[in-house]
This record gives sequence, C-alpha cells and structure tokens, in this order.
Amino acid sequence: MKGCKELINEVVNQNLCCLCGACAGSCPYLVSYKGRIVKLDDCTLKEGQCYQYCPRTLTDMDALSQHVFGEPYRGDALGTSKEVIMARSTNEAIRAKAQYGGTVTTLLSLAMTEGIIDSAILTRTNADKTPNATLARNKQEILDSAGSNYMACSILETYNHLPEDSVDKLAIVGMPCQVIAVTKMRKEKPQHRSSTDNIKLVLGLFCTWALDQNSFHRFLKTSFNLSSITKMDIPPPPANRIDVYTDSSRVSLPLEQVREFTMPTCAYCLDMTSEFADISVGSVEGIEGWNTIIVRTVSGSKLIEMARKQGKLEIDALPAANLAHLKEAALNKKKRALGEIIRRTGDKKKLLYLDLAPSLVNKLLD
Repeated sequence: MKGCKELINEVVNQNLCCLCGACAGSCPYLVSYKGRIVKLDDCTLKEGQCYQYCPRTLTDMDALSQHVFGEPYRGDALGTSKEVIMARSTNEAIRAKAQYGGTVTTLLSLAMTEGIIDSAILTRTNADKTPNATLARNKQEILDSAGSNYMACSILETYNHLPEDSVDKLAIVGMPCQVIAVTKMRKEKPQHRSSTDNIKLVLGLFCTWALDQNSFHRFLKTSFNLSSITKMDIPPPPANRIDVYTDSSRVSLPLEQVREFTMPTCAYCLDMTSEFADISVGSVEGIEGWNTIIVRTVSGSKLIEMARKQGKLEIDALPAANLAHLKEAALNKKKRALGEIIRRTGDKKKLLYLDLAPSLVNKLLD
C-alpha cells in the first residue's frame, strides 16, 4: 500500500489521473477543483485508500473479475456478459431528453420506483455547460441529469461525501475508469464506512475517451454562446464529427478538432464498455434512438427483465453486424492501450497500472 504522496507523484503528475474522484472527499487533503485533483496539504500517512482505489494504480484485473463475476479476467472484447441486446425507453418524454434511447434514465427510474435504490449518483450538466456530480433523490432529478457532454467528472467524490452511516441504497452511473474505482471500493470497503453493500446498482457507459473539462470548456466558450447549447452528440462511426445543438441550429465540427482536448490518461485505458458494471449502456451504430445493452450480472438481468415485463423498455436483438463491429472496436481499444503503455514503459512486463498475466498480454497483442 502507498499513500497520497505516491498518488500525486505516480498518477496526477504523470497525466494518468482520469478524474474519477475516488481519492477525493474521504481524504481531507485531496479535492477536485475545476477539472483537476488538487492536494491541499502534505499527508503524513504512508498508506491510504486514496491510492488503493485509484483506477490508475495497480489494478489486478483477475481479482476484480473474481469479485464481480466469480471468474478470472479473460480479456474478451466485451468482458463477461449474459446477453447483448438493444433497447429504448417507451416513455417519449425520457427519449426526448436522453442522449439516445433513454435506457439509463428508464432503468434508474424503475429501480427507484421498485425500491431497489433510494438515490443515484449521476453527472449533470450545469447552465454553464460544465459537468458536476449530483445525488438524484427522485425521478425528476434523474431525468434532469439525462444527456452527455463528454467531459470527465469526479462522481465518486460525491459518494465519499455521503454520511458515514448512510443507509441509502445507491445506484452509480459512470464511465469505465469510474466503474473500476467503484469495484475496487466494493472489493475492499472504505475504512470510514461499515460497508459498501448499499451500492445496489452500477450502470456503466461506453467510452472511447473523455474530454478535459478546462480546455474543452474554454473551446466551447470561444466558439458558442453557452446558454444556447441544448445538447452535444458524437454520433457512432463513421460520422467522425461532434454535433453541438443550440436553440436554433446544429453545428457539426470535425472530431479531430476536439480530440486535442482528450484526457491524456484515456490513451492507456483498455476498457471501452465498462466491463465491471451490472449493466453497460452505449449507442447503436446506424440505428438512431436505440441503446446497446450489455447485461453482466444477475442483478442486472433481473432489472432488465423487470423493465421488459412492465413495458418500460422496448427490447430487440442487436443485429449481428452491430455486435461484430462493437466487439472489434472494443478489442481494438485494448490493443491500442496496451501498445501505448508498452511504448511508454519500454517493457511488456511493466504495464503502468495493469496487473495482467503475460499470456493474456500476448493474446491481446496478437
């Protein structure tokens, strides 16, 4: 175990921080501020859970997989799954507000109605178009958080700020790096909490990369009237663009124009589909208004079946071509990330934060 000093030196100062927020809030010395993790003072602890929970410190993929699924990490393109389908909300108001099919909002609202959760930690876009973590305590607050702006946000700092004796049943919605941090927390409970058993549902989002809050927000301010922006969207390939919707128009920009704002750490991330979530959600390439759903756990299966039976979700088979392309894209991300890691370290046996068997490394690089 290492502590705050090593976290700053090995992760933050090396541009590996993904702003998940797992280190902030529970530690009095670390906070998130304007899209950065900031150290307020030197910590005297030689070891700490700020370091342990970071998704860019040593991460034993086998141990995480055993904890969530009861089986070793195989390095499959999409990770462990029970089924891959496509779905969309049957609620038109949700679909109108959501990024694509409204599946995440629908599942959270259903879980709250059924008493599976009491609240949900989500990312919400403020009026100035910056993302902030929020604790949604009712279905309207869940709906208000629908949509995406593609910027990183320290959602787990909100979890760390919850009262130590909180018994609220929680859902957490996050990107792959954030889901890994949550899984680390669930595997080794925080010292200041009696348990993480109150985390009842983890919904993971597909993610190729996330944008840096500061630089991308400055770009938006110089290019748009922020108050007029209603939605942002990066359509699936081969679109290769970002669409910014305003009150009166849609402005499309080449994707390369915003890639320079990508978080540096994203280059070293293997996980495109949030492989340790209960349910993972993304878009469906070429089929507008639908979500791709990867159901991974028993609790995820139960929630999807409940949504099906109650008519909350319209569910269909994911076309074989879409599934094949999704697997290809996810596997390519693993290969690219491993390649970038090895280029950085110069050694196939030194994989920055990843603990992977050499045989699996060779398999992924083939």
